[in-house]
Amino acid sequence: MSEETETKRAKGSGWKSVYETLRNEILALTLPPGQLLDENTLAERFDMSRSPVREALIRLAGEDLVVTLSNRSTIVAPIEVATFPKYVEALDIAQRMNTRLAAELRTEADLKAIARRQKEFEAAVKTHNHLQMSEANKQFHMAIAHAGKNPYLASFYERLLNQGQRMLHLHFEYLERTHEGYLLTDEHNLMLEAIRTKNVDLADELSHAHTRQFQQNFIDFMRENYTTDVSLGRRKAAE
Repeated sequence: MSEETETKRAKGSGWKSVYETLRNEILALTLPPGQLLDENTLAERFDMSRSPVREALIRLAGEDLVVTLSNRSTIVAPIEVATFPKYVEALDIAQRMNTRLAAELRTEADLKAIARRQKEFEAAVKTHNHLQMSEANKQFHMAIAHAGKNPYLASFYERLLNQGQRMLHLHFEYLERTHEGYLLTDEHNLMLEAIRTKNVDLADELSHAHTRQFQQNFIDFMRENYTTDVSLGRRKAAE
């Protein structure tokens, strides 16, 4: 979809349309980390006043996708490579706890919801559209979190998944280009089966391995694409 077509679609539909368009562009890395988001420029692009643009930016800031600097300008949130080990440590703990709870507490309705989300992820993989893939991956894991029946852990997990979607795009790109590793699908099916059989320990083990697969591929991607020595700690996630 061209920018002109996208602008026409957004016109008159308020902050939500601006929010959805910018969110998709940020997650797809069309708007790169550090990109300046000027309210006047965006208002002109979407043919709106600054108020709905400002509201959209506030919503994006609430998801940690944009940040406001001390000079009050707004930029696309950087991908903080230096803090990646801490991020993946938190992700690992949240993923393991939610998956363990799902294996213990899931209902038949939960199993159907998780299986449906996995089918949607498999369909998204076939499109090679990284935005669809990352959204479908998030929904699969959130179906597991909801099966765990702890809204506090689920909310924390969702925030981490949101923060990691752009890194997941790089993960997908690396796997597709190098053909090293695999695209999570098999691991998802194994996790679903562990939850189905209420095998809590196996669910824990698989979810931990799942995080480490993502961690290692992101590290490999950064080392391949940056000439400077990027130190990510190579610390095993919450092992």
